[in-house]
Amino acid sequence: MARAIVYTEIGSPDVLHLTEVPDHLAGPGEIVVRIEAAGVNPIDAKIRGGRRPSPPITEPRPVGFDGAGVVDQVGDGVEGFAVGDRVAIRDAHGTYASALLVRPENLALLPDAVTAAEGAGIGIPAGTAYQVLRSLAVGPDDVLLVHAGSGAVGQAAVQFAVAWGATVIATASPSRHAQLRELGAIPVAYGDGLLERVRDAAPSDVTVVFDGAGTDEAIEVSLALVADRDRIGTIVRGPDAASFGIRAFSGGSPVPLTDEEQAWRAEALPKTIELLASGDFVIELGPELPLAEAARAHELVEAHVAGKIVLVP
Repeated sequence: MARAIVYTEIGSPDVLHLTEVPDHLAGPGEIVVRIEAAGVNPIDAKIRGGRRPSPPITEPRPVGFDGAGVVDQVGDGVEGFAVGDRVAIRDAHGTYASALLVRPENLALLPDAVTAAEGAGIGIPAGTAYQVLRSLAVGPDDVLLVHAGSGAVGQAAVQFAVAWGATVIATASPSRHAQLRELGAIPVAYGDGLLERVRDAAPSDVTVVFDGAGTDEAIEVSLALVADRDRIGTIVRGPDAASFGIRAFSGGSPVPLTDEEQAWRAEALPKTIELLASGDFVIELGPELPLAEAARAHELVEAHVAGKIVLVP
């Protein structure tokens, strides 16, 4: 039997529990991955707690979308993967488990230079950051403002934008400024006076904004700095983004991603792995907990603990 974290009702982290599930068998076009690390993301806790819309629960619901592990079975018709390959997983529901049935399009090969914990930290953070920056057409002539730059998505956004030649200003609490400087960003503290601090820090006018904070302050400062509303993107204020004339991605956005944007999210996984392997990308790792302590992991992610939280079966 395999093991998995599930829940049967919306609620606090305590609704999560470890259970045994039947062993998986790879059918045609499928792969079974033995999970070595599962990435814990804020969206996991938001869905569990009812803060993101989800269908009614009619059977035990699995948790998690990101992970890393080793290919255990390969179904007929699958090419490019073999038993024993190390892989990273994206957008495959139920990664809080000891094993998972995955489609090959949700996998990328993981070289020895990248750890399982790092591989489990790529999917949602890097995919979101990469897609939003591509959608906003960030390039070498831009001055980008990233709200909430020290979180997992924010750090990924900073690193991609710096690699593409943009100047990046990122908001964070002062205790996180050193981390942002190491990633190539100009850090500024959020709070009263943010608009003036950003203007003082920017070498020229801010041209594009990536909002990962969703606060009124972040929205007001963004609108004051960038006249072209089409170059202000938020991943938090989806439901009311249209009232500001800005673009929403994720965060309950009523507008689904285009096929091109979905492709960018998928493209981020192998590209980030390549950057990690070459030492040109960093994933800040946080607490590593046993799978059975998924409830504690959700408490930590909701407390905004620094670094990628990982569950290990």
